[in-house]
Amino acid sequence: MIPNPTINRAARSGRPTEDSLLLRWSDEDRANAAAFTHSDTWRVLRITGEFVSGFDALAEIGPAVSIFGSARTPATDPMYEAARSVANLLATAGFATITGGGPGIMEAANRGASEAGGVSVGANIELPMEQGLNAFVNLPLNFRYFFVRKTMFVKYAEAFVIFPGGFGTLDELFEALTLIQTGKLCRFPIILFGTVHWRGLIDWIESALEPTGKISRADLSLLVLTDDPHEVVRIVTDAYKRIEENGGAARLSHSSQNDHKPTQT
Repeated sequence: MIPNPTINRAARSGRPTEDSLLLRWSDEDRANAAAFTHSDTWRVLRITGEFVSGFDALAEIGPAVSIFGSARTPATDPMYEAARSVANLLATAGFATITGGGPGIMEAANRGASEAGGVSVGANIELPMEQGLNAFVNLPLNFRYFFVRKTMFVKYAEAFVIFPGGFGTLDELFEALTLIQTGKLCRFPIILFGTVHWRGLIDWIESALEPTGKISRADLSLLVLTDDPHEVVRIVTDAYKRIEENGGAARLSHSSQNDHKPTQT
């Protein structure tokens, strides 16, 4: 090995080497390090680390469905049992379940997937009021940043199933619709579970947005309403089969939208 004269000169002159600077830990170094961890540069590195961790954990889970709904849904609510049933049936059909990993509908979905022996992903998020992972997650992920977490919900999903929920649930719904409408995401099923709950929203979209040109009639066809867990699985399975039969080409195509209103099953 040929010696590096620059390194040898630094060593001979007594100047600190890069290793010695890295391993140095003085009061000044501690203060500088603490300040750096609150800088935007450090946040970018942390964000990159969260993406790497999420991509690495989910790279081999296979087809999955993201399930959303209120964290405030008690186990006595019929929607809790419906979410549990949907995830159980999806796991039996070979689909992993991805949720936010918290209580309520998320817990129900993770529970159903876990009870069927399926992959039960919980993508937890740091919140002001601490939200821990529910006991039915068997593939846990933890995030500080919402947009990193949202990427995991979208990137690995073959469909979204959306149960009644609040602002967070609506956020996921409209983000998915926007990504599909703008061609950033392939067309996949967006299933609204609970026709009574969602009917008012659909009526408003049909009466206030479509007639005034805020959205196109084709955009309405992105949504499906149902109250039947078995119908959810049929829709998801049929859509996934079409993608597989086309060799994955459907995931890159946005031209297959039909010009009709939301489907209600």
